[in-house]
Amino acid sequence: MPSILPRISAIVEPPIFKAVERLAKRDGVSLSQKARDLLLEALELFEDEVLEARVITRMRNKAPSIASKDFWRKRKIK
Repeated sequence: MPSILPRISAIVEPPIFKAVERLAKRDGVSLSQKARDLLLEALELFEDEVLEARVITRMRNKAPSIASKDFWRKRKIK
C-alpha cells in the first residue's frame, strides 16, 4: 500500500549511501526508514543546539528575575 506521507528525494555520495544501508541492515529496517530515523535524530540535535543557545543568552542576562506568582499576579484580569 503506497504511503500518503510526503516524500524527500536526496542524492548522496556512495559512502553515505553505503553507511545508511549498513545501518538499515543492522537494525533490520528499510533504507527509507533508517534515512527517516537519521533525519529525525539530526533535527533533534539541531533543535537542542538552538535551545541551548537561547539558554546561554538568557543566563547572561543579569536583570533581576520575577517570581512566577508575581508575574501572573500583575497580569490578573480584574
